[in-house]
Amino acid sequence: MPVNDKTAPEPSSFADEFALEDFMPYRLSLLSNTISGGISSAYRKVYDLSVTEWRVVAILGRFPGLTATEITERGAMDKVAVSRAVNRLELRNLVVRGEHGSDRRRVPLVLSEGPGQELFRDVMPRALAYERELLASLTSAEQAEFDRLVKKLQSAAERLNGE
Repeated sequence: MPVNDKTAPEPSSFADEFALEDFMPYRLSLLSNTISGGISSAYRKVYDLSVTEWRVVAILGRFPGLTATEITERGAMDKVAVSRAVNRLELRNLVVRGEHGSDRRRVPLVLSEGPGQELFRDVMPRALAYERELLASLTSAEQAEFDRLVKKLQSAAERLNGE
């Protein structure tokens, strides 16, 4: 864009007009982090799990046999963070790796019989209780509208991102 283009805002006026606190992606990020922080209190102290570790456990509890790459994609998480979480969960005997040659990204992962599955069964009700309490701040109609709008925004974001 040419420097003398009259349609481009001046940097200082743009900064004056931009309100980060009203920027929808920022607001959604804050909401997500606030909710994740609240739910994590249900498992951080008792089970010594990070948010990423719990997300891996939750995903494998619902979809056993995914690879680390598939967990990364399904959870929209950073691949390095997922790799570290899987390694830590494996060291704690909460996750077990299947067999698939030498490429650790293609190895199917499952919750371990006993500790991993017990952890999932113990923590999941706490996370669901938090969700119920959070959603109780909305009417049934608002909950249905929220669900519809989230799906619509997810679809639009995927379309914009070329997915």
